[in-house]
Parts: sequence; structure tokens; C-alpha cells
Amino acid sequence: MKKMIVLSTLLLFCSLAGMAQKYALIDMEYILKNIPAYEMTNEQLSQLSQRWQNEVEAVQQEAQNMYKSYQSDLVFLSAEMKSKREEEIIEKEQEAQELKRKYFGADGELYKRRESLMRPIQDEIYNAVKDISESQGYQLVLDRASAMSIIFASPKIDISNEVLVKLGYSK
Repeated sequence: MKKMIVLSTLLLFCSLAGMAQKYALIDMEYILKNIPAYEMTNEQLSQLSQRWQNEVEAVQQEAQNMYKSYQSDLVFLSAEMKSKREEEIIEKEQEAQELKRKYFGADGELYKRRESLMRPIQDEIYNAVKDISESQGYQLVLDRASAMSIIFASPKIDISNEVLVKLGYSK
């Protein structure tokens, strides 16, 4: 009877040891900062964003100038002219808002451009992490940069440099 209990306990521990999983961490910010294409893409998006922001601000400034002009001419305008100028100002403000939404909205041009430029880089990183995970036997790879709940992780399980090497950016 004792042999049976010992044997079953031993089998239980062996089966639990076989189910042990391997984990790894990556630091996506670190990886991205070491990829020149990412830095160039970020710079390109920044310049594009600034150009579009200047365009929106120019239309907003035009609306403000129209309003200031309207305020100074207010005493000389007839009721019909007042309403016409007010409508023009409102249209210009709406044009500025529409332009802002077009460029910077949830489905705006900046989002679409960022998605189209960043997607290949992200896919390349994902494929490298996947290849390393499969070859090293990792069941789970966490991103240290986005996992706020990780308080401490051993540097031994960080595979960020392996990912960079796999991508061709040796560290």
C-alpha cells in the first residue's frame, strides 16, 4: 500500500514537471528604438503630423481673423450682413474642425498612415518573436513595456537582444 502511494505521488510530480511552462520577456520599446526603420518612420510621421497641424491652424487662424473683422465692423453692418458674416465664420470654423477630424480623427489620415508604415515593422518583430519562441520552447512571451503589472522580472528571461539579432540588428 505504501509503495502504491509513493508511486502515485511520484507519477503526479513527474506529470506536473512535464507541464512546466517556459516564459520570456521582451521590451518592445527597446527593440523599436534599435530598429532604424522605426526611427525613420517616426520622424516621417512627425513631419507629416506637423504639416497637417499647421494646415489646421491656418484655417483656424483664418476663422479667428474673420471673427475679429466681424467684431470691428459690427456697428456698421445691417442685420442681413451680420447673419451672412456669422454664417461664413461658422462655416470656416466647421471647415477647421472637419480638417482636424480628417487628419487626426480615429480613422484619420495620420492613423491610416501610421498603420500602413508600422504594420510591416510590427509583423517582422512578431515573426521573429514567434520563431525564437518556437525554437526555444517558450509558451508565453510578455512585453515588459506594456505589461504594467510586472514588478520584477529576471534579466535572464529577457529575449529582446535575441529578437534584435534575429531581425539583423545585432546587439
